[in-house]
Parts: sequence; structure tokens; C-alpha cells
Amino acid sequence: MKKERMKHVKSILEELYGGTIYPDELIISRDPEYRPLNKKISGTMDMWKNKLSEHDFHELEKLLDLRSQVDSMHAEASFMYGFKLASWIMIEVMTGKGELVRNED
Repeated sequence: MKKERMKHVKSILEELYGGTIYPDELIISRDPEYRPLNKKISGTMDMWKNKLSEHDFHELEKLLDLRSQVDSMHAEASFMYGFKLASWIMIEVMTGKGELVRNED
């Protein structure tokens, strides 16, 4: 039974090639403050929706959308940097370059 189940599990490379890996959609913060902050944001947005005119609230939403775009760009750059850094670390580990002991030269 275990071997049968293993046949259906795709490798990460297969998933990556198939375009089914979406890190941004799969990552959910485990920080205990994450959900309370989201609720606070929703409540604050409702408050501003009630306070502002429809036009002004639409302008606020446009501003927040721009902020979201910038945050997404930063998250993408951070992800790529972290991936590259981890890859370089693995290359160094595998090649033995930059050994973990001090050189006495």
C-alpha cells in the first residue's frame, strides 16, 4: 500500500515543471498575531468605508492596492534572494569550499 501511494506523489521538480507550485499562495504565517491583525485591518477598512465618501474610499483602496503591489515585489525579491543564498550555501557545502575551520595561513 505504501509503495502504491508513493507512485502518485510527484517530485518537487515535476511540480515545478508542471507549474503547480505557488509559494506565495501556500505560505500562511504561523505567527499568532497574523489572524488578529487581519481582523483589525478588516475592521479598520469597514470603519473608513463608513466614514469616507464612496470616491474617497475608492481612492484609499487604490492606494492600498499600490502598497500591496510594492509588498509583493519585495516578497518576490526576498524569496529569490533567499533561494539563491541557500543554493550558494549548498554549493559551498557540497564542494567543501570555505571549510568551517579557520585557516592558520
